[in-house]
Amino acid sequence: MLIGYRLLLYLHVLSAVMSIGPFFLLIPMLGRLRTAEGRELEAYIGSFRFAARMAKHAGHVLVASGVLLALIGGYSWLTPWLDATVIVLVASLLFLARAFSPHLLVLTSPSPDQSREDALRRLRRSVWIYLALLLLMLWFMVAKPALW
Repeated sequence: MLIGYRLLLYLHVLSAVMSIGPFFLLIPMLGRLRTAEGRELEAYIGSFRFAARMAKHAGHVLVASGVLLALIGGYSWLTPWLDATVIVLVASLLFLARAFSPHLLVLTSPSPDQSREDALRRLRRSVWIYLALLLLMLWFMVAKPALW
């Protein structure tokens, strides 16, 4: 059973890396989006969409493996760090659902209501907010703080 738990824990950590890592790679791309045109712009936007899609699917594995780890590990669902992680998880899912697509859409088909600079500013803010949420969840899982 111990080897199964360790493999599940490894899968959980790997899925966390896969859901967080791509967003760090997007940070340098934000500056390049300011001047990108045509196929270059499409490539950068494709990278953003891929990162969001990968985070979503890795998140499915992350949640499933996390639930199994909590069950196998004997953690109570009233454990403060576990509850805090679930709360931040729900917030991150709600945020991810609308964090990137509208701003990427403005970059591909400019709108009179929103400028490219405004869309890039909002996209940059979305990346940092999402990273903060993911890193907060990571901290809860690693540090397991006694919050209440």
